[in-house]
Amino acid sequence: MADETVTESEHTPQTPEQAPTPAAPEQSGASQPAAAPTPKAPAKAPVPKPHVPSPAALAKKPAQHKVPAAASIYSQADIKASESFGRVDEQGNVFVREGESEREVGQFPGATNEEALSLYAHRFLDMKAKLEVFAARLEAANIKPKEINDSLKSLGEEVAQPAVVGDIASLQARYEELKSAGEAKKETLAKAHQEAVAKAVAERTAIVEKAEALTASLGDTTNWRSTADKFRSLFDQWQQHQRTSVRIDKTDADALWKRFSSARTTFNQARRKWAQNRDNERNETKRLKEEIITEANELKDSTAWGDTSRKFNELMDRWKQTGRAGRNEDDALWTRFREAADTFFNARQADREQTDSSERDNLVKKEELLKKAEALVPVKDAKAAKQARQALAAIQEQWDEIGYVPREDMRRIEGRLDAVDKQIKSVEDAEWKSRDPEADARKSSFEEQLTAQLAELDAQIAAASDPKKKAKLEAEKATKEQWLNAVK
Repeated sequence: MADETVTESEHTPQTPEQAPTPAAPEQSGASQPAAAPTPKAPAKAPVPKPHVPSPAALAKKPAQHKVPAAASIYSQADIKASESFGRVDEQGNVFVREGESEREVGQFPGATNEEALSLYAHRFLDMKAKLEVFAARLEAANIKPKEINDSLKSLGEEVAQPAVVGDIASLQARYEELKSAGEAKKETLAKAHQEAVAKAVAERTAIVEKAEALTASLGDTTNWRSTADKFRSLFDQWQQHQRTSVRIDKTDADALWKRFSSARTTFNQARRKWAQNRDNERNETKRLKEEIITEANELKDSTAWGDTSRKFNELMDRWKQTGRAGRNEDDALWTRFREAADTFFNARQADREQTDSSERDNLVKKEELLKKAEALVPVKDAKAAKQARQALAAIQEQWDEIGYVPREDMRRIEGRLDAVDKQIKSVEDAEWKSRDPEADARKSSFEEQLTAQLAELDAQIAAASDPKKKAKLEAEKATKEQWLNAVK
């Protein structure tokens, strides 16, 4: 190779560009050119495996004049087969046979015919190897169309009229095969590239559609933080796709980015509007809660327990309806409201505990009065009832002076006192009715009316011929007879 050491070149076949430049033919009367030095035989050592570069790299190597090596990586059979296509004349001119004619390919004066022929046979085999390296490279997945074009161009120039000895027709035929294979490979690569671009466009379109779907779903129930996280994730996917996927057409890329950017801009504008409205609502909520706190502070020292309790309940309902002013603001406002409410309700509880104690004392006193009241009954006559009434009146006066008892005992003890009152009253009513002349008069008049109505009904029943009318009159008569029996 052009930049490799002499020792390595002794084991590596030379390219046509690396061979010595052929000397010009002898001219009459001119001095003989100096003979090329005979290369030294390499030291006996294991032959290393050749380093085989790509055809394009080989084609770009500058020419280097080196003496052909005695050792070879090619078999003697391959060398002899190639040498069979050439000859060397007495002046050291090397010829190659092409079909029915031959062509001079170079000159190696100062060397034996065998050495000259071997040199150009090696060149043939080197060129053949370069074609096979290119054939192997065509099978690689990472080869690019430009590399194929460059290699084919370089190899085409080399095989057109190569300065080699060997089966040039087979060399050129092999090149044509590789040329066709290269074109097919480029078509395959182009198709794969188109499919990869189509896939990349579809994948990027999917990202855009997800962004547009997020924008289309925006509304009053949108979780803006979660949606923002989703947009950030989609943007990260977009950037990752740009870095790792095949490059797509600029027109398609710009159109997709415009859609994605538009969706993201729409979301950002909607979120800013939502944030502004949220801030306005929070400020209004804060103002309303400040008003509630002011009213609570005005009520907290009130001792009108019932009315103020109701007002605090109303303030609590208003508080719940105002919404939220932000976590930190809400916590601070709620603390202030609770301080005012606790001041009132703690005072009410203390008063209630004191009241409960006094009411229990009152209950004991009223139960003692009940014993005295219940001892007044039963009464046997009007005189005893009159005395019991006077004693009960004194008991009721003391009862009212004692005051409230616990709510759960009120109905029980009031009922017991009422029972005493009713027993006394029943005797008083009976006595009064027995001495009421107007009541007797009213009773006598009613009896007379009923007696007259019954006589009239008897006459109507006797005169009635219609069974239905007669049955109706008899039912009315039975009812009035019951009234008459009740007042007698």
